[in-house]
Amino acid sequence: MERMSAPDAMFLYVEDAKNPMHVGSVAIFEGPAPRYGDLVRIVVRKLHLVPRYRQRVRFVPFELGRPVWADDPHFQILYHVRHTAVPPPGGDDELRNLAGRLLAQHLDRHKPLWELWMVEGLADGRWAAVSKVHHCMVDGVAGTDLLSVIFDHSPHPRTLPDVPWAPARESGDLRLIADACIDSVVHPLQRLTTLPPLVRAPVRHPRQAFELVAGLAEDWLWPRQVPRSLNGPIGPHRRWSWVKGSLDEVKEIRRALGSTVNDVVLAAITRGFRELLLSRGEPVEGHSVRTLVPVSVRSEEERGLLTNRVAGVFPDLPVGIADPVQRLVEISGQMTGLKDSKQAVAGDALVGLAGFAPPMWLALAGRLGLSVPQRLIQTVTTNVPGPQTPLYVGGRRLLDCYPYVPIAGQIRVSVAIFSYAGELNFGVTGDYDTVPDLAVLCGGIEKGLAELLAVAHRRARRPRRAAQGVSRPGPRTERPAAVTERNGGAAGAGSS
Repeated sequence: MERMSAPDAMFLYVEDAKNPMHVGSVAIFEGPAPRYGDLVRIVVRKLHLVPRYRQRVRFVPFELGRPVWADDPHFQILYHVRHTAVPPPGGDDELRNLAGRLLAQHLDRHKPLWELWMVEGLADGRWAAVSKVHHCMVDGVAGTDLLSVIFDHSPHPRTLPDVPWAPARESGDLRLIADACIDSVVHPLQRLTTLPPLVRAPVRHPRQAFELVAGLAEDWLWPRQVPRSLNGPIGPHRRWSWVKGSLDEVKEIRRALGSTVNDVVLAAITRGFRELLLSRGEPVEGHSVRTLVPVSVRSEEERGLLTNRVAGVFPDLPVGIADPVQRLVEISGQMTGLKDSKQAVAGDALVGLAGFAPPMWLALAGRLGLSVPQRLIQTVTTNVPGPQTPLYVGGRRLLDCYPYVPIAGQIRVSVAIFSYAGELNFGVTGDYDTVPDLAVLCGGIEKGLAELLAVAHRRARRPRRAAQGVSRPGPRTERPAAVTERNGGAAGAGSS
């Protein structure tokens, strides 16, 4: 048995009837679809590479310790790999509606916490796979590593032999209690050696300790205007949609406007929230939407471990700015400042400190945390880099992959981004009851990408025009030079 870390356990503790805490994806493949039995055999032959997929959660009686992972003695692959179909005509809307229903359903806590749904009936002979994995098993980066294990990198992979498996003997409740008591003494001592120095020795390093606290509190207490409709109670049902983008186009924007890929993505999402709020008649002038951006703190030694190793930063999306370039400049400045601050370090330190909290306190904090009204954070935005080479299942190429991240507590919308084979795909999750206009947000993200790309194209053409104007003598050189000067001045003012 393996004891669950405090961050992983928290994802279990916060889960309730209205807050399923699994991540997932919708992967679309070229046809024809494999037979259901063939897909089951493909998954079975690779399960030995991810032992967690045959393990279930065991809770310690009276919450005397954090839950543990134990082999499921009744593991049945047919329970986890399932088969369904979309109704005709099998278009994007039908698939999105089906995925929204599947992704809103809780995973069975008595079983290993994952499902894979094979979906047939898509137009053009395609098929899809809807995957669900509980957040206590993986974070976004670990999930990407898992994706590279489950899928093939060639349409003609070598056949893997069947690896026999037998579950380890289950421990009784008394053993779980005894192990939890021992762990409550040993684990804190082990954690002391892994905490950052500024947490272990605040007296010896008072300035660093101050920076730690300041990094976490930076900008949080500063008064700001936030939209009202993005926070509030949520229901048990979900809307889910996607936006398709191009990684090459985003990189073109990055080169032309001087930013990062993540900055461009956040700028496009800002346009989406601006459109959403304007369509609801809410004021946007001087307002911002604060988002949690998870940051991986996974070391090279931890790569491949199926655990959560993320901290977070909290930029404000400037929905009150109408100009796309100014929005990008504002976000780029914020992200640069956040990298220089101690926010991510402070978040990682608090994650480490959670390992010292008694399990009963963790459970109580998790259950109460989602029920408390809050307006500090309006959304979650996570950007996960995926493989840039084609993937396959049973010889069928993966065409598109759209991510899913949950919403919880008082947050009604979340956005996930996943890059794959030159594409940059957005998965947008919303509460079914309070976000009926999810399509407006998705359309705004598309517009945000398009307007930034148009600016990038104009700036790319400008040097060529200027060069043509200088190289040609005579009266014709004056007019292009004047036009270039006016355009350059306006653009320069917008991007400073």
